[in-house]
Amino acid sequence: MVGDKGYASRANRQAARRCGAIAVIPHKANEKRKPARFTNSIYKGRARIEQAVGKLKRFKRIALRCEKTRRNFASIVALATSFILIKSVHTT
Repeated sequence: MVGDKGYASRANRQAARRCGAIAVIPHKANEKRKPARFTNSIYKGRARIEQAVGKLKRFKRIALRCEKTRRNFASIVALATSFILIKSVHTT
């Protein structure tokens, strides 16, 4: 389970353990009993996914969910993803 500091509570961490998941949530600065280690690489992956979703939501049809059927929405997402990929390849 990966989350940001807003979900850094003891109850959330224990709920993740009960489900058999590992909680990758950064600890707050004023939190007591911080562990010595934190899995930074997994947390960075979460940021990448969040940034990709943010880029997708710049497309109005995706953000407003104009396409109601699953097939049409998936097609629009694929088209928007390809635009993002083409733009990133040509700008670097």
